[in-house]
Amino acid sequence: MRENVEMTTSQELHDRIVGQNLGKRFLANLDKNAAVEVVRWKDADGAWHGWTMSDLADVTARLATGLASLGVGKGDTVVLMMRNRPEFHALDLAVLFLGATPVSIYNSSAPEQIDYLVNDCKAKVAVVEDDAFLERFLKVRESLPTLESIVLIEPSETAGDAVVPYGQLAGADAADLRELAEIATLDDIATIIYTSGTTGPPKGVMLSHSNIAWTLESVGQSMRDQTDIEDFAGKKHLSYLPMAHIFERLLGHYYLLDFAAEVSCCPDTAQLSSFLGEVRPNLVIGVPRVWEKLYAGVNAALAGDPEKAKSFNEAVEAALPIMEKMTRGTASQEEIDTWNFLDQVAFTTVRGLIGLDEAEICITGAAPLPAEILSWFRAIGVPLTEGYGMSENCAVLTWANEPKPGCVGRAATGVEIRVADDGEVLARGGNVCVGYLGKPEQTAETIDEDGWLHTGDIGVLDEDGYLKIVDRKKELIITAGGKNVSPANLEAELKMIPLVGQACAIGEQRPFMSALVVLDPDAAAAWAAAHGLSGDDATMAALAENPDVIAEINEGLVEVMKGFNNAEAVKKVKVLGEEWLPDSELLTPTSKLKRRGILAKFADEIDELYAK
Repeated sequence: MRENVEMTTSQELHDRIVGQNLGKRFLANLDKNAAVEVVRWKDADGAWHGWTMSDLADVTARLATGLASLGVGKGDTVVLMMRNRPEFHALDLAVLFLGATPVSIYNSSAPEQIDYLVNDCKAKVAVVEDDAFLERFLKVRESLPTLESIVLIEPSETAGDAVVPYGQLAGADAADLRELAEIATLDDIATIIYTSGTTGPPKGVMLSHSNIAWTLESVGQSMRDQTDIEDFAGKKHLSYLPMAHIFERLLGHYYLLDFAAEVSCCPDTAQLSSFLGEVRPNLVIGVPRVWEKLYAGVNAALAGDPEKAKSFNEAVEAALPIMEKMTRGTASQEEIDTWNFLDQVAFTTVRGLIGLDEAEICITGAAPLPAEILSWFRAIGVPLTEGYGMSENCAVLTWANEPKPGCVGRAATGVEIRVADDGEVLARGGNVCVGYLGKPEQTAETIDEDGWLHTGDIGVLDEDGYLKIVDRKKELIITAGGKNVSPANLEAELKMIPLVGQACAIGEQRPFMSALVVLDPDAAAAWAAAHGLSGDDATMAALAENPDVIAEINEGLVEVMKGFNNAEAVKKVKVLGEEWLPDSELLTPTSKLKRRGILAKFADEIDELYAK
């Protein structure tokens, strides 16, 4: 941490971006870093390929001509539906250069969702990855009156005249990007990010060129002030979260355009572990479930050697207080030497095994991460911090390279944060969105006349300016006894039970709090092996019904609930053996709980918890 850093104001950030748009910022980056490799991907044979900034500019210029030939121009909207792949970066940028708005939608979108989203943003063109995505569009094609063309990236033998081949656009003559860069203004909409729709129909969050440019200046300044990183060019980032989510869009796309970070595309989250090992990223982002699975994986691997597990856990326990002091700059030389020894004999190997041995900045966000897990990663030398933001503010409200476990950091550079009388967190800055597409009343409810964004989160600011999020304002559970309970806090503690990977607290208008808990696959497999179980007896379903598993989880329940009063503490749990997957009726694409879906699917199991 650098000392005596003078905070940059919101107005100063605005002054830095005057006369710019994202296209002009890209060209300025191109002039400095033309030869830097910025996009990498693997082919079907597993070989890596890459584009430099110059390559990306050339592909973008050709796609701009191709999209213009389809009628795309200023004010139009283009929908993008594809996995994390290189074409996304060039297509998104080409649309921006034309003064149009690229809108990425989740790959899991069903035909009826595509119908809603395409009509809501009035898309003129859609670009889809393959026949499987195309099929969903064609099912609702007749109900998409604004959609004039569908571009298909992967070659197809069946699509015929229904699509425009991507190769046709990519083979066009290159446009003059410097000429096109004059089209868009700072006030134009650079993208629309759709909310998850957990509390109603998805809302289109309109983010301007100004919003994103301001945020890039803010995040870049925050990181430069708090780390030893001056130049982000060539810093490695692994892109695996959906581009439809603002978290990945900011750090896995706009950072590439603005700072020449090297982005490696991981098209399938199931391959994340192997990609981490190959890429060894410097900049790492992840939702809590990613960090929880890495944590569980390490502990499951150690479980096969009890002596090694004991030694490693003792090393972590010794390192925890030392790392806290090292973070604050108060550790003695003897303590630093002790941590360096523990690192040499234990931690370096583990970081290498999970692909985080070159990590310089690691951020968890989108939902709370148990403080114990954050501290564990930091103890072993992974520089994990927690950030806080949402689509409505370009993903960034708080961040701190010197974290306080249980808090989400301090206000990012240029951002103002305060807590309202009812506990709701309010924020203001140049990253606050223009509003919701076609929803002026909901915009007015969320952004007040003074520019304060009403986040919908309940929080507390401490004396050092660190923010702690208590819960979502709309998700607080009111028990039959009238007690307001934070489900997020309970769920974070439940996931500290070694066998538990996911949890959902239950209790609305119920006599006491209960929970559904899902076995962690890695921890469950390790438990089965340690207890000599195999075959049908070792399946997740069988383990969820195993009396010894249930007894161990209930023992853990008693331990993790000690910090809660009687009205808040979970009294009973139902153990489930089927993992909840992202982008399903139970979880959003970033693994947030869809509480209504969970309550509906497991209604019988929940009723059993309260049966007398």
